[in-house]
Amino acid sequence: MKKVEIFTDGACSGNPGPGGYGVILKYKGSEKELSGGERETTNNRMELTAVITGLSALKEPCEVELYSDSKYIIDAVTKGWAKKWQANGWIKGDKKPALNSDLWEKLLLLLEVHKVNFIWVKGHAGHPENERCDKLAVEQSQLMKQ
Repeated sequence: MKKVEIFTDGACSGNPGPGGYGVILKYKGSEKELSGGERETTNNRMELTAVITGLSALKEPCEVELYSDSKYIIDAVTKGWAKKWQANGWIKGDKKPALNSDLWEKLLLLLEVHKVNFIWVKGHAGHPENERCDKLAVEQSQLMKQ
């Protein structure tokens, strides 16, 4: 399996409001940036969309080191919450609906294809790729305001 690094971030101006996401893929010295946005969304949806976009860009099953500053995503995957929500019909342990189930469905399918190691990075703390992803995400959220 090819070993790939993916860095992701999402941003939202207002929550909900115009949002954007940024992704950097790295493989054997090559780098690719992806970004996009939505006019009416939330920060968590943009964080999830960034991860889904990065993993969807891979053309074959890969070993992935995925870096995100989203505790929401990291914890939901690594602690098994997302799979539990799915198994319970997208109802959380507190009996409330799990938000963003459409995106979680897509992400869980991608996690069956790729071997992903999720790594949390502190946001806005000088991590070069995280800062670049944040810049891409904010630029896209600004474009969505127009």
